Amino acid sequence: MRFLVVKSKTIKCVLLVCLCAVLLAINFGTGKAATVFFGYAPRKVPVYSVDTLTKKVAITFDSAWGADKTLKIIETLKEYNVKATFFLVGFWVEEYPDMVKAINDAGLEIGTHSNTHADFVNLSEAEMELELSTSVNLITNITGNEVNLFRAPYGSYNNSVISVAESLNLTTIQWDVDTLDWKGLSATEINTRVASKVTNGSIILCHNNSDNILEALPLMLTTLKNKGYQVTSVGDLIYKDNYYVDNLGIQRQK
Repeated sequence: MRFLVVKSKTIKCVLLVCLCAVLLAINFGTGKAATVFFGYAPRKVPVYSVDTLTKKVAITFDSAWGADKTLKIIETLKEYNVKATFFLVGFWVEEYPDMVKAINDAGLEIGTHSNTHADFVNLSEAEMELELSTSVNLITNITGNEVNLFRAPYGSYNNSVISVAESLNLTTIQWDVDTLDWKGLSATEINTRVASKVTNGSIILCHNNSDNILEALPLMLTTLKNKGYQVTSVGDLIYKDNYYVDNLGIQRQK
């Protein structure tokens, strides 16, 4: 009987600690990435998607190597009257300044994808800051616009990565729908993936120079339109204040 009493008290204590952790994760998610508690260690989480009742999604293009398809992507986006976000690597900006200007002139959003496409988890905080500030300055010098969004190369991040980005007023953005276009999937396969995974508030990952992106993009945009979705940029999709990010990376309004 004594054993049962002790065990009962222990269980109650454990449950109380877990409840406090959950409440902390919810109530203290006041930064651009909420602090979520797993065990004893807090973990920051970027925005993978947005909790919204509106049938609205964001489409994104990571740009690091090659640019010969970029103008056609811009034309297609204009043809379908949709917005998008391009995450540009610094060395790509230096090599293709005219493309950067074309993206900006088309009214499309630009975020940073780092300066050298390094894995940020392997960098010091000083190196992370240099990567971000250098790439942001390269973009701003061409467009004259602020850069507010960051996508980590390889989707690789930890607390330090997000904290450094936040210190530079950058919101770290992931994705919840991966087209896998970089794997050489056909246009039909890419479209099928998007159709099966997209939901309200989704962020769709594409690459500007993947093999079949020019054929896949019209299919995706048509499918999304037929499903009733408005396609827009990340900046138009995410909440700017009064939000938290849950442990699944879903940005929610308080």
